[in-house]
Amino acid sequence: MAFDRNKLKLFPKSPGVYIMKGAKGKVLYVGKAKSLHQRVKQYFTGSGDGRPMVPFLVAKVESIDTIVTGSEKEALLLENTLIKEHKPPYNVVLKDDKSFIAVKVTTEKPWPMLQVVRHRQKPKGGGEYFGPYTSAHAAREVFELLNKLFPLRQCSDREFASRKRPCILHQMGRCVAPCVKLCSKEEYDSHVQCTIQFLRGRNKEVLEGLRGQMERYSESLEYERAASTLKVIHFIERMEERQRVEGQGGIDFDVFGIFRQGGEVMLAQLLYRKGKLVGAKNHPFSGIVDDDAELMKSFLMQHYEGREVPHELLLPVAVEEEIASLLATTRKVQIIVPQRGKKRSFVAMATRNAKVAFAREKDQRTIREKTLLEMQKLLRLTNYPEKVECFDTSHISGDEPVAAMVAFSRGKKDTKSYRKYKIKEAAAGDDYGAMREAMTRRYRRAKEDGDLPDLIVVDGGKGHLNMAVKVLEELDIASVEAIGVAKETGRHDKGMTAEQVFLRGVKDPILLKKTSSILFFLQRVRDEAHRFAITFHRKRRRKARFTGELSQVAGIGPVKEKRLLKYFGSVKKMRQASLEEVEAAPGLSKGDVDALWQFLHEEQ
Repeated sequence: MAFDRNKLKLFPKSPGVYIMKGAKGKVLYVGKAKSLHQRVKQYFTGSGDGRPMVPFLVAKVESIDTIVTGSEKEALLLENTLIKEHKPPYNVVLKDDKSFIAVKVTTEKPWPMLQVVRHRQKPKGGGEYFGPYTSAHAAREVFELLNKLFPLRQCSDREFASRKRPCILHQMGRCVAPCVKLCSKEEYDSHVQCTIQFLRGRNKEVLEGLRGQMERYSESLEYERAASTLKVIHFIERMEERQRVEGQGGIDFDVFGIFRQGGEVMLAQLLYRKGKLVGAKNHPFSGIVDDDAELMKSFLMQHYEGREVPHELLLPVAVEEEIASLLATTRKVQIIVPQRGKKRSFVAMATRNAKVAFAREKDQRTIREKTLLEMQKLLRLTNYPEKVECFDTSHISGDEPVAAMVAFSRGKKDTKSYRKYKIKEAAAGDDYGAMREAMTRRYRRAKEDGDLPDLIVVDGGKGHLNMAVKVLEELDIASVEAIGVAKETGRHDKGMTAEQVFLRGVKDPILLKKTSSILFFLQRVRDEAHRFAITFHRKRRRKARFTGELSQVAGIGPVKEKRLLKYFGSVKKMRQASLEEVEAAPGLSKGDVDALWQFLHEEQ
């Protein structure tokens, strides 16, 4: 049912947000407007809107809702909220990844150390955090470098308290061994301060402090320490020469570039901290309606939520002035669209990066599409295998049986479509029954939701394939095809092995060569299903192991049981503890203590 254009004249001329919906009320696109009447009208009259994806969007629109706001700024905030809530396919929608990686200096402890930590939103208090870093690898590289430069302890608090002699790191010159009092608190704190200054980019102050330290070591005839300090000074100086990418006055800023081809877009982001280029990220988008300005606006609002925004954002296109004030929660933020000079060259470099990343992504996409087309032809598939799903089961002697399903869309992992299944009906050790149960549950639901794949891959020969086919027949699903993949007879080695592919209604399997791109893809799919199933099974077994004898105590669940075992070490030690020691255990109410005490001493 197409949208009734006669309703356009009823739209208000106020600022607000419009929500375009398709079949069954699915939200397709969310936009904001200074005048809702004028903006929505442009989609259907063709005046002033030449975005290539608009005709595809309009063809699917069946209804349009509007929400009037008091100002454009309010509309901007509401639009961002609705995009995150509904995740419309024609808007720019970032993954909800609010997990940040940082390097922490544990200054809340008497003898601080370095840690690589992952946190959500703002980090908890205690210690100083530096980041977030572009990846865990980048954070780990910084962590390793700092451990080489500054001799802070690397042992745990428990090991630190119990150590009687220095470890090998002290012999290597990587730790000043505060655990056995081989350095003073003042000396150790000076290393901590150097580490913090280095992380803040104050290399000049770090070098001055290290040179002063080297001179003091020389005056006190501690030549080995002086030589070690000199080595660190030379390393930092060489690193500055090698890594410095001159910025603008040593401030923090991010630079963006956009490359677009049809409905495919690549947004490149270059990260400068203290005037140095420290990382880069690429953000691909496909099939979006937004033009470059709308894309930048949506990206900035979503990407920087909950993150510290740098002092400046250099953009290739202009966005609303209100965005800078909305982003400026902890510091003043400038949004600049440079027209000339050094800042313009930064944007040009980001745009070149976007173009290169787009070409690389397109090449990979082309390779994947070619592989899938070859697979369709070779395996005689009726449908192009755009969406592929694969199942695997896992158990140990029938214990905690589970099944897992992974999905690949256009040759890439589609992790949001992964599914886990606890096996409830199949007998212990019955792999066929477990697979059958998981597939029946999956495709009964998928049929109702219209979420069926093009191809099902089962790990096994004819038996597993026949079981999968029977499930599809019982559910009256004719549009989905299935294949079975099994190693050659007698071959159990991992990696580039030849594989047999079993097809429905075909007696002999197809043998894929070691060098076949189809083989690589199918092995990748199967290995991912195997990994996902085993990981789920291990989590189930760990959880089952924790459900021990304390689970019999009223009020003591898995979390409290885990906490008690960590605090006391074992149930035996709990029985040996006094009532005062049990009362001192964390997280227990008076009722918990009474029930636990009674249980421990009834069992004796």
